Amino acid sequence: MLVPRGGGWGTRVAESARARGLEPVLVPLITDEPPADTGPLDAAIAQLRAAAAAGTGPWLVVTSATTVRVLVGRMAGLPSGVRVAAVGTATARASRAAGWPVDLVPDDASAAGLVAALPDTDSLVVHPRSDLAAPTLVDGLRERDILVVDVVAYRTVGTGDRPITLDPAPDVVLVTSGSVAREVARRLTPLDPRTRIACIGPGTATETRDAGLPVHVVAAERSAESLLDAVVETLTPHPEQEGHS
Repeated sequence: MLVPRGGGWGTRVAESARARGLEPVLVPLITDEPPADTGPLDAAIAQLRAAAAAGTGPWLVVTSATTVRVLVGRMAGLPSGVRVAAVGTATARASRAAGWPVDLVPDDASAAGLVAALPDTDSLVVHPRSDLAAPTLVDGLRERDILVVDVVAYRTVGTGDRPITLDPAPDVVLVTSGSVAREVARRLTPLDPRTRIACIGPGTATETRDAGLPVHVVAAERSAESLLDAVVETLTPHPEQEGHS
């Protein structure tokens, strides 16, 4: 099974995969880098601090564990009075691990789900994000007349250009974002016909198909744990299939 990211995330996913009887191979296809200009991010953090100091109860909206890691590196703690909204259990877990209380995790772990779940507010909303993030969240909140500071916290970049060939071919490739899907299409195709593509959610599945790849597995929830569970279920023969090719 190909795990497409390295670092702490890749290590944790590989450990979880082994615990499920899978054989992960880490092949980092994407990584993150700081914005070319970090000034806007620092300015957004300053606005968040000022709003918190004024007692207006600003919101910090985070949609990935990477965003949390980047912010932790640039803030000396979360300002008192800031409310945190996190998309997905992994992002919420990363936020709590950073010592941030999480006030909102929408049941629908998507940008659209957060747009629907965020309470009406006159307070400032700060949304640090990847440079590749779709405008769904920002546009949706602004349509509700909510003041949003939209700022790039990090850039998502590929790890190289050379084609990647694995021997043996992986049974499964985990696809955790549209950027991963595009790198798979760019560097791993043509895929072995036996290789399955497993996507972390329906949005990623759509982007994967848009990249020209098939989709065989879609996780029930947007988390690595749910994705691995879906892979195990797919790879485990059902009783009525046992003994049949």
